[in-house]
Amino acid sequence: MFTNLIKRDGVMKRIFPYFVVLTTLLVMMSSVLEAGSARRRGTAGAQELLIPVGSVGTALGGAATAMISGIEAAYWNPAGVANISGNGEVIVSHMKYIADIDVSYLAVASKLGRAGTLGLSMTTLNFGDIPITTTDMPDGTGEYFSPRFFVIGALYSKKMTDRIFFGTKLNLVSEQVINTSATGVTLDAGVQYSAGEDGFKMGVVLKNLGPDMKFNGSDLEQQVVLPGTEPGTRQEPLRVPLSGFEVPTQMELGIAYPLKVGDMLKLTLGGSFVNDNFNFDQYRFGAELEVVKMAYLRGCLTIAENPENNKFVFNNEDYMWGPGIGGGFKIPVGGNASLMIDYAYRVTAYFDNNQWFSIRFGF
Repeated sequence: MFTNLIKRDGVMKRIFPYFVVLTTLLVMMSSVLEAGSARRRGTAGAQELLIPVGSVGTALGGAATAMISGIEAAYWNPAGVANISGNGEVIVSHMKYIADIDVSYLAVASKLGRAGTLGLSMTTLNFGDIPITTTDMPDGTGEYFSPRFFVIGALYSKKMTDRIFFGTKLNLVSEQVINTSATGVTLDAGVQYSAGEDGFKMGVVLKNLGPDMKFNGSDLEQQVVLPGTEPGTRQEPLRVPLSGFEVPTQMELGIAYPLKVGDMLKLTLGGSFVNDNFNFDQYRFGAELEVVKMAYLRGCLTIAENPENNKFVFNNEDYMWGPGIGGGFKIPVGGNASLMIDYAYRVTAYFDNNQWFSIRFGF
């Protein structure tokens, strides 16, 4: 009995600091968030931070806060990157987003032994060529421009104990339209708890925490003749002042539970609650069926709660996302290396339904 008490005391001493980290993170979350509301919808900028990337998490509808692992977790919950397979992973993903916007994503992560896991990610948006119009030439001047939006992330993740994972990611956000641009920095931080490969899982993540962004540039300056001046007065520079805008901070809480169905199948059920500062709060439900650890089938449903009437909505004018499905195959390529090909499809109101294609390589 005395020996058991000593062992238990040693375990508590090891785990207690990590619970302090989790508690501090939760306190930080509660201090910056408020309940989702209709009043603040559309008031945040940097919306590219909310575009889902990677086919696995997307096919699960974002209900993967607790269960996502490996390089796919870099976007959904950086804590899961610590549970990477092998020594490292690379992912390349492409999506045809709404309004013919192409979204490309690249991420890589590598283990550093007991020191943890480091990774880099990059998301780029391609809007295509847009014709330049003016008040004098509303049909176009014959010139074109293409906005440049990208997000670069640097992440660190660590396996704190055999059951607790922690991760954080720093994002550089850049938006440029001709000669006007805005740059900002946001932080993601997450924790995952796992009771083992076949046990209960829990996750929490704070996403897009950062200061306001503001557009600036030479295109905001105009040469005008000031009102009230005499005819022939030379033009003076006039600058259009712009207000800053907030970034779309979110908090996500998730749980997951795997169910073994015989020796060849495993069904994992996941759910997440998303507290959104600038939109309706969301409830996400997802499931993944694993077949002999080589083939995967996924599905999801995401609904949002309208606080004005306490009704749940999806796939309509209030919340455009509908159900989604997806799948993937894992192909061993020798040694510890493997190739994973994933696909996701999601119903979208008013726009063409979204499709994601991803290729992951583990080494």
